Amino acid sequence: MADANASKDQQHPLYNRDRPLIDILLAQEATDYNLAELARLRTRYQGFPGARDIQQDLDKVLQQWGLSEAELFEKTRQLHNVGGIYKSRGKKEEQDWN
Repeated sequence: MADANASKDQQHPLYNRDRPLIDILLAQEATDYNLAELARLRTRYQGFPGARDIQQDLDKVLQQWGLSEAELFEKTRQLHNVGGIYKSRGKKEEQDWN
């Protein structure tokens, strides 16, 4: 009954913006910035009824980087406590956690 689930899946409003970012994460290493992006995207898509390819690829990135979700969130909490992870971007992306 996978088709029943697929027909109920929703298109995430930020899918088209996030998909290229996830492809970049899949191809790169776990820099501080990439860790923050991965945590932000995992939070955004957690429990979302759709975008299953994105959710699977976010899991794949975690696996490639050898991290559990708990380790990812711990590392990014430390990064955000120090501050500045998004300051050089020139945008207020730290407010974009939805």
